[in-house]
Amino acid sequence: MGASEQPDVAAMRAYADELRETFTRLQEQGLELHAKAKAVQVTETSSDGLVSVTVGPRGDLIRLDLDPRIYRRPDARALADTIAATARKAAEAAQQRVMEIFEPVIPAEQFKAHLEGDVEAAMAQLVDGIGGDR
Repeated sequence: MGASEQPDVAAMRAYADELRETFTRLQEQGLELHAKAKAVQVTETSSDGLVSVTVGPRGDLIRLDLDPRIYRRPDARALADTIAATARKAAEAAQQRVMEIFEPVIPAEQFKAHLEGDVEAAMAQLVDGIGGDR
C-alpha cells in the first residue's frame, strides 16, 4: 500500500471521535427519543376530504375514517385507491416525523437508509465518513 493509498489517519480518528460522541448522545437521550418516536401519530386526509387515515410511527394503521358522502359515488376501486394513497401519505409523514425526532443524534439520510433497509446507502455513508473507498 503506497503513501497515496493509505487512509487519512487524522480523518479516521476525527470520524471515530464523532461516532463516539454520537453514541454518547444516543445513550443519554435514546430512551427519551424512543418514547417520543413511539408516540408519533399522523393523520392525513384525502384531497376530496372523504378519507382520513391515522398511522403510527411505522406507518401502521391506527384509524380509518370514511365520510358518509363516499356512498354518493359507489366506485369501490376509486375508494380503495384513495384510502391507499392517503395511508401512504400518512406513513411518509410519520417516517419524516420520526427522522426529525432522532436528527439531533442520527443524520436524517443515515436514519432513512436504515429505516428503508438500504444497506448499500448506509455503508456508503459510513465509508464516506471515514474518507475511504469501498
